[in-house]
Amino acid sequence: MLISNVPRLATSSPLHAVAVIPSRYGAERFPGKPLHPIAGIPMVIRVLERALQARRVSLVLVATDDERIARAVETAGGRAVLTDPALPSGTDRVFAAVKDLDVEVVLNVQGDEPLMDPENIDRVAGFLLEHPEFPLATIALAIDDPAEIANPNNVKVVRGDDGRALYFSRAALPYRRRPEPLLPTLKHLGLYGYRKDALRRWTSLPPHPLERAESLEQLRALAAGMAMAVLDAASDSIGVDTIEDARRVEEILRKKEEKEPVQEIPGTLLRR
Repeated sequence: MLISNVPRLATSSPLHAVAVIPSRYGAERFPGKPLHPIAGIPMVIRVLERALQARRVSLVLVATDDERIARAVETAGGRAVLTDPALPSGTDRVFAAVKDLDVEVVLNVQGDEPLMDPENIDRVAGFLLEHPEFPLATIALAIDDPAEIANPNNVKVVRGDDGRALYFSRAALPYRRRPEPLLPTLKHLGLYGYRKDALRRWTSLPPHPLERAESLEQLRALAAGMAMAVLDAASDSIGVDTIEDARRVEEILRKKEEKEPVQEIPGTLLRR
């Protein structure tokens, strides 16, 4: 049974929004990353804890290619879906997990974002539920630290005046030949929302040269002309790409949990 402070709907019923956490064991830069302990809790469970706190989501699933991750999720009281290890991306894994569900909006909460604010998930889900004209949505926030801007692990996005994503890059974007104080640098956070039909279309498209060059699969959708709304994030998050990132996140969580003791749920790793 899923543990949460909001009710969950049975998968046989129509669902408004489902959150899926794609979780692959064999990451190139950080093998075994989903099970790496963050302050004593596997990272995938940390992400699951955050997603379960979102109030606009009816169901949370972990989509994984590895039985070790599935067992960890189920032991913690979560719900795991085993997907084909040959799937080429997290987005493909998300679609595989929901393709047979009657669902309107699907959220991709990336499995290396243990600090993802549940409010960010609610913002993306709520926006798509209330704006049927948009097939896709994500979140970003302004950053001004030169080191963070230069870090290729921080993906940057340029947003148009209509709120749509113009381009994503690992480079410092936009390039500033002249100072523009009113033009922020926007850091993209690891969260996507899709209408189910848009998710189906995205996963049916072949990888695009821009996607391969930047190693950013969202460029496949933009290159195909799919509109992606970029919403303001409620708060920042840190994507864990290295052991050093994991240590940063662990320190943040330790300090937070010292100030705000968590309530343990008997028989599960999930807290609320």
